Amino acid sequence: MLLGALAMVGLLAPAGAGARPLAPPRAHAASSYMTGIGDEDAHMFRNSHWTRLHTRIVRYIAPYDAAVHKDSLNRAITFIQLAEATHQKVLVAFYHSEHTPTRLPSVAQYQHDVKKFVKLFPNVKQYQSWDEANRGNVPHAFSSPSAGAAARYYQALLRVCNRCSVIGLDVLDANNIGPTLRYISEFKHEVGHLKTVMPKIWGLHNYSDINRLESWRTRELVHAFGGQVWLTETGGLVKFGGAYPNRNGSGLTRAAKVLKYMFNVAASQSQIKRLYIYNWLGGTNSTRFDAGLTNAHEQPRAGYLVVCKQLHAVSCTAKLARN
Repeated sequence: MLLGALAMVGLLAPAGAGARPLAPPRAHAASSYMTGIGDEDAHMFRNSHWTRLHTRIVRYIAPYDAAVHKDSLNRAITFIQLAEATHQKVLVAFYHSEHTPTRLPSVAQYQHDVKKFVKLFPNVKQYQSWDEANRGNVPHAFSSPSAGAAARYYQALLRVCNRCSVIGLDVLDANNIGPTLRYISEFKHEVGHLKTVMPKIWGLHNYSDINRLESWRTRELVHAFGGQVWLTETGGLVKFGGAYPNRNGSGLTRAAKVLKYMFNVAASQSQIKRLYIYNWLGGTNSTRFDAGLTNAHEQPRAGYLVVCKQLHAVSCTAKLARN
């Protein structure tokens, strides 16, 4: 995710003069969604602050070729085993290789590698074929698939895990959602061309929307999907480059406010059934992207308190971090 954050430059810039006015979302009477955490650091499962949240779902981003690279595989084994030991249902989102991040796999190579991964983790039954598929390419950093390629990866994952819940396209909203809407449309067209099953569940990362305290992007994208939606990555930015600084702890206060708003947005859309907050472990002063509920030393931040109270934990008392 830290590498991927480089591609978010401009996507999360603060709203300008032409931004739509804030319209607080209204909670939907029939809305009901589960809340969990997304992270790639297994230390979370040993933290008493995480334990008191009593969540039941987690999300893990794994390289599509994790099963054939010992380092990537060992990290996945550690995370998933601890998640299952703490009774979490794991959603795995495949992503670019950690070894060849700028080279997209052929469909045959992708299918071969994810098939090995699926066999190694028989208790994992929920997958996403590519994390933030519409992210775009960052030279010398990583590559992202076209909508057509994303559809073919989706079909390949269905083939190797036909008893799994394969969540459809996973996208980032961005400030201007026009390209995201086109990507969704092209993906659907390719799925139809492939004559494979259209997704019933879709994944959305609505950072741009909620960190502006807006909800119209989320509403429009949920409508475009036309099915059940999981906010597979969302949360309040403590720090993101120069656009969202954390001067004297200002980012902690801002992120906590965003997290409150995030829950309201999720409750206002009846199609939203899951929400995965990214992420648990925060960064340091030199970190470019930081949305952690805790700091780099796993000390709870103000945002953690918001989440703890939202989930009605028995006790949310904690000494809050100042960074």
